[in-house]
Amino acid sequence: MKPPLPLAQASHREPGEVVRIGVFRALMLGDLLCAIPAWRALKNACPHSVVTLIGLPWARALAERLSCIDEFVEFPGHPFLPEAGADLPAWPGFLAQVQERRFDLLLQMHGSGTLSNALVSLFGARRLVAFHPPGEPPPAGVDVAVAWPQAGHETERLMQLVRALGITGAEGATEFPLREEDRARLRALWPAGQTVGRYVVLHPGAQLPSRRWPAERFAQVGDVLAAQGLSVVVTGTAAERELAREVVARMHRPAHDLCGLTGLWELGALLEGAALLVSNDTGVAHVAAALGTPRVVVSCGGDVYRWQRPAPEARVLWHDVPCRPCAYRQCPIAHPCARAVTAELVAEAALDLLEAAARPDGGLAHGSTPWRGEAVRLAGRHLS
Repeated sequence: MKPPLPLAQASHREPGEVVRIGVFRALMLGDLLCAIPAWRALKNACPHSVVTLIGLPWARALAERLSCIDEFVEFPGHPFLPEAGADLPAWPGFLAQVQERRFDLLLQMHGSGTLSNALVSLFGARRLVAFHPPGEPPPAGVDVAVAWPQAGHETERLMQLVRALGITGAEGATEFPLREEDRARLRALWPAGQTVGRYVVLHPGAQLPSRRWPAERFAQVGDVLAAQGLSVVVTGTAAERELAREVVARMHRPAHDLCGLTGLWELGALLEGAALLVSNDTGVAHVAAALGTPRVVVSCGGDVYRWQRPAPEARVLWHDVPCRPCAYRQCPIAHPCARAVTAELVAEAALDLLEAAARPDGGLAHGSTPWRGEAVRLAGRHLS
């Protein structure tokens, strides 16, 4: 039997002490932001350990700014995992890299473990802590197994794995660590738009088409907000340029198209100064949440309870359908979850947030309803 799992509390190594910790989470932006509280709790409990994130290539930039992550190893993808393409020729070098680290403890934080547990078992860690599918026995080779939670926000689910190591304490907030250089790059990119609080951001994209609210409705909301005297900025990735152009073309009022022009940190700086974000339930909504930016989020097909939580500065609207959460890339049934959320609903939620933010009493923090009542009557149900 292996010895117990003491956590490092000193800078020197004691017999059985955990000093090299790996965390595996090869997912996208919002997924990683939700994991930060768990990583922070782990690092706080093991202040002299080296915590290594094993993630997709894009995540290096985020890992380098997080105080709870000390090192980053690039995961080359795998055919079993759909989040990114698989670079199979890179696998021998990748395995050598993780195995050379001789992790004392490895946490599988990628998901339920149906596919990922077999992968992380190859990483050569002394002890493995992992989720496993509920209703199934703990997998062989896993030293601490936690059944994948079926309810709760993603941050709460991931904290359960950390708590299985005896780490206690509150979750804490996520973070998106901006620097002044990020704001400077944004000013150079968009010199005419730097009046903080006088512009709104529309983000019509999402990784899957099934998770996108219609472009024409984003345009309708943009016109309503422009009529309030606010500048409208449309953002997205380079792959979403056509979608952004469609939104701008459908608007009757001018809008600034920054789609594909902002990197991760410039986008964060843009959201930091925005009066409001209107977006799908995607990574940019999690960035706004980390920055405390007011936001209206339309959730098409997603698991609202898992990915969004009530906040005074947020309005989340969705239509409840039996097929939610959606497993399709393209909706096969005419997208009822998106069509039921009207532009009027979203515009009213946006104006409500702007009005609350403008009140002298700080309306966002006093008495605002995080989940719109209109969503109950017209677009689904709310969280209470």
